[in-house]
Amino acid sequence: MDAARARKIADRIQQIVAEMLERRIKDPRLGFVTVTDTRITNDLGEATVFYTVFGSEAERADSAMALESAKGLIRSEVGRQTGLRHTPTLTFTHDPLPDSARHLEDLLAEAKARDVEIAKRAEGASHAGDADPYRKPEDREDGDESGDEEDESPERAGRSAT
Repeated sequence: MDAARARKIADRIQQIVAEMLERRIKDPRLGFVTVTDTRITNDLGEATVFYTVFGSEAERADSAMALESAKGLIRSEVGRQTGLRHTPTLTFTHDPLPDSARHLEDLLAEAKARDVEIAKRAEGASHAGDADPYRKPEDREDGDESGDEEDESPERAGRSAT
């Protein structure tokens, strides 16, 4: 089985499951479920349907139970609409990716707020030391190279002698 055909079938299964959840499954436990992705094995034997649930942990657990109880109906509809000889086994898995993305967005927003606070504190601040703390060689006359050893500190002169 080529991967392109498996991907097309996975996309079709995702559409069928999303339509079923929207129109035909009337379980009161089913919350606001979004089908995010579907992956199918190359032998078309098993399909994993990834979903998210908007709401609390309790709503997520209720939706998981509703999906498990509707699995047979959804699988038979998948088999009917795809026309496959053997309908794949469906596994519903909660997709943690949107939660992770939301957590990262919260962290980025917090970092941005801290950056703004630090920038406000730094507005009126001045440097603790000199404006330019780096040493620069003193300006010398182009022809005056005889004073090199006289300008060396005693420490340097001692080190170079050993």
